[in-house]
Amino acid sequence: MNILITISLILAAASSICTLVRQYQMLQQNSYYPSRYFKWVKESYSVLLAVECMVFCFSSTLYLGKNYISQLVLYSIMFISRLVSAIHTHKRSIKKLVFTARIKRLFATVIIIFILLISLFLGFGDKLLGEISSILLFMFASVSPLTVLLAWTLTYPLEKAVSNWYINDAKRILKAHKNLTVVGITGSYGKTTTKFILNRILSEKFNVVCTPQSFNTPMGVVRTVRGDLKPQTEIFICEMGAKNVGDIKEICDIANPDFAIITSVGPQHLETFKSIENVYKTKFELADAVTDNGGKVFINGDNKEIKSRTEDGKYIRFGLESYNSYYAENISYGRSGSKFTLVLGDERIEVSTKLLGLHSVADIVAAAAVAHTLGVSLEDIAFAISTLKPYEHRLELKSFKNSSLLIDDAYNANPEGSLEAVRILSHFEGMHKTVITPGLIELGDKEYECNYQLGAEAAKYADRIILVGENRSKPLRAGVESTDFSLKNLFVVKSFSEAIAIHSSDVTSNSVVLLENDLPDNYLN
Repeated sequence: MNILITISLILAAASSICTLVRQYQMLQQNSYYPSRYFKWVKESYSVLLAVECMVFCFSSTLYLGKNYISQLVLYSIMFISRLVSAIHTHKRSIKKLVFTARIKRLFATVIIIFILLISLFLGFGDKLLGEISSILLFMFASVSPLTVLLAWTLTYPLEKAVSNWYINDAKRILKAHKNLTVVGITGSYGKTTTKFILNRILSEKFNVVCTPQSFNTPMGVVRTVRGDLKPQTEIFICEMGAKNVGDIKEICDIANPDFAIITSVGPQHLETFKSIENVYKTKFELADAVTDNGGKVFINGDNKEIKSRTEDGKYIRFGLESYNSYYAENISYGRSGSKFTLVLGDERIEVSTKLLGLHSVADIVAAAAVAHTLGVSLEDIAFAISTLKPYEHRLELKSFKNSSLLIDDAYNANPEGSLEAVRILSHFEGMHKTVITPGLIELGDKEYECNYQLGAEAAKYADRIILVGENRSKPLRAGVESTDFSLKNLFVVKSFSEAIAIHSSDVTSNSVVLLENDLPDNYLN
């Protein structure tokens, strides 16, 4: 009978490894924070968790009742079903699990635990220790979130030690660059786009390194410093993200910035920040750090949350209004991009860019303001702006089926930017306009209101609206229904593939579709 139990233990362990692909994917998408991961478990995995608990209870009953064949059949079925589910989930996932060193260590920890428990069973058989080890393995193998918690807890001290070593090494590298200028960029939205615009402009005069993609966490910054900074690097542009008070300060303690750009303060990540005041406090941790270093702080003078909380003269202001030190005027934009006059203090220059939207213009002004302060000429600034390409998935204009147009704004997840994106559709006169969106997330008490407003705004400019996620779409749908939009042109689907299929069914060269936001898997329901 020990052979049957051993096979059941191996199958249970193998089935657990299969389901951990999904569990670790969600842990990774929630930044390895157990509290955020278990929020996903509560909201999206509760039914399956209940099933897993029942399987464990049933399995224990079979084991204690010495019904080993039935138990073997049970875990055979579980292994096959979990393996098929893991393959299917991985294929259809929007943001797949990335097998980083940390994920590999988490998998290795679970495998070691299972090997240890199986070894104890083989060594002690039907003795108490053997029975306890086998029941523990069945429990951890059946109830996957419990396994995740165990692995995370056991590896946390190591992960903390590894992180501290990397952080200290990054600090050493930065300290060794005596003449390095560090520019920190943060904001509720616009920071990534501003970072890449600034990188392009400053590259006309300096040797520049910036954090890639959306690397805006402490370890993302550390990875960039350790991997990309060279002796000849003159400027390091560091994007700084945050979901909790103190997050920006943590990055500033590593990067020690000389200049700051604060692009915005708004209702982002309110589930963790709890209030706009905490968002403001956190973003201005960058301003505090730069001020302490005797540096210069550039703030969005048009942003109402910043404007209402800052004194005139304390910081350098940029924006779209003429009361700022740096601003844009005579703005026009359409299918070919944007044109405007860039005003930098007492100087002004005509510029053009392929970027769409007023918020893109504001990001350009922010980057140009810092570049101008660092000594880049107006001509070089204008040339760099003219060569800018839309950042991937941020109002990126693409060719689509049957020579139609796709405005890819999949990475946009903020209220103001989303409203501006749907307004851009009004400039595509004479074309059939479609909006595909799952709405906005992590806005706390503001989430319903912001999604309702987005739905109502989309109804003004779109001929067809396709909402993704039956539950998530309710406030969006309510916003659409508050207008006189024809409901026969309103669709609610379960996935982006369904949405694209609906749009593709009648698309022509006279069609344009806006893909507004593309949520990771832990939010799509």
